[in-house]
Amino acid sequence: MTFYQPVGNEIELFHAAANNGLPVLIKGPTGCGKTRFVRYMAEQLKRPVYTVACHDDLTAADLVGRHLIGPQGTYWQDGPLARAVREGGICYLDEVVEARKDTTVVLHPLADDRRELPIERTGELLTAAPGFMLVVSYNPGYQSLLKGMKPSTRQRFVSLRFDYPSEEIEQTIVLEESGCDRDLAKQLVSLATALRNLKDHDLEEAASTRLLIHTALLIGAGLPAAVACRAGMIEPLSDDEATVSSLMEVAYAVFGRPDETR
Repeated sequence: MTFYQPVGNEIELFHAAANNGLPVLIKGPTGCGKTRFVRYMAEQLKRPVYTVACHDDLTAADLVGRHLIGPQGTYWQDGPLARAVREGGICYLDEVVEARKDTTVVLHPLADDRRELPIERTGELLTAAPGFMLVVSYNPGYQSLLKGMKPSTRQRFVSLRFDYPSEEIEQTIVLEESGCDRDLAKQLVSLATALRNLKDHDLEEAASTRLLIHTALLIGAGLPAAVACRAGMIEPLSDDEATVSSLMEVAYAVFGRPDETR
């Protein structure tokens, strides 16, 4: 069973959307639990979930399906979206704004009261089976004029805004996911909070909860805290050596310098 620590009313909202056949849009920064939440809700609803990591080359055909050649000749193979529509499952498109624009064409009729998926190559018009749910997510921090979601698409969804949890909740998540002790979880969350509050470093992303868990696991494997913090949390935030060095000073303030760390 997937562990998920709720931070608000997101579970109730998702249940209400699922019960009414409404699509859901989840907005939030990297590593704040969006994908974990969808997996958890799929288990709660007892529905299969098809997760697609969207990227620049993702096309509508990748979602809907395509003809393939096999030993017996040409045959049609459903893509993850078509499978979810037929089975009444959840199709989760992670970072949906990264996909090519032609994907919007197939999402729109599924994200309104039609709940239909036209498959042009086979001539089929699939009506979504009971239980089908379209869920998409993206990181508003990465939005640009070229990759933002159009209002006409965004307004078809029930929207949930995720962020990093409170310190108390985040400590519980780190403790549960890594198996570390409560004191270490508290130190790691304190470090993440300090890093997120920095204003003078041009970081694309803040330290995510995922990075805290990675760091806790490294420390649990016997690595010194300073080494684990650098590899698990600091280096993933920046490629600039000067920035990494500055961020490590924050880590030293929490855990002590190498000769002082355990």
